[in-house]
Amino acid sequence: MTAHAHTPGTIGPNSITRMAQALTHQQGEAVTARIFEAAGLMHYLSEPPTQMVDEKGVTALHRVVRETLTPEEARSVSLEAGRLTAEYLLANRIPKPVQTLLRLLPAGPASRILLTAISRNAWTFTGSGRFQVNRDRSLELSITGGPICKEIQAHEPVCDYYAATFEHLFRSLVHKNTTVRETACGATGASSCLFAVSWDV
Repeated sequence: MTAHAHTPGTIGPNSITRMAQALTHQQGEAVTARIFEAAGLMHYLSEPPTQMVDEKGVTALHRVVRETLTPEEARSVSLEAGRLTAEYLLANRIPKPVQTLLRLLPAGPASRILLTAISRNAWTFTGSGRFQVNRDRSLELSITGGPICKEIQAHEPVCDYYAATFEHLFRSLVHKNTTVRETACGATGASSCLFAVSWDV
């Protein structure tokens, strides 16, 4: 994976552009415009960002999505946006020879290589938050202080965008049966958002 220079408190533009794409696809242009206007991001609909963006805008966007749509609709939009982000990374950020190598390797070694690359570039999707990999018993990813759920209070995990991005990358590069499930979330009061990663071998 390659990335731009790191500026603290910023995040990659996919967290906005792919949400706009998924929202427009599922909810239409009028609802998308209303959500982006409420989040203070209306300018990004006419001029989508191509560089790192302030993570506060990403936090506001996900909050307004949750406030405007039903939980089921918000989840569906976030899942699509996550898959679109993974597709972008596969098309533009992960070198094709690396992808070929990962697909040839057994799932264990492939996952370690992929997670090393993800960890190295974690600031592009966690902003000022922290990303960690835990392999004590099973594979678990954690994001502490991430921007997506920072202003959301919910009874169930809401970081579907991250879960879908991780899952699509793993299914494409590590194992086709990978599932990624968020088991804890800052929106429910947890100290970190936790994602359990598993696959059938």
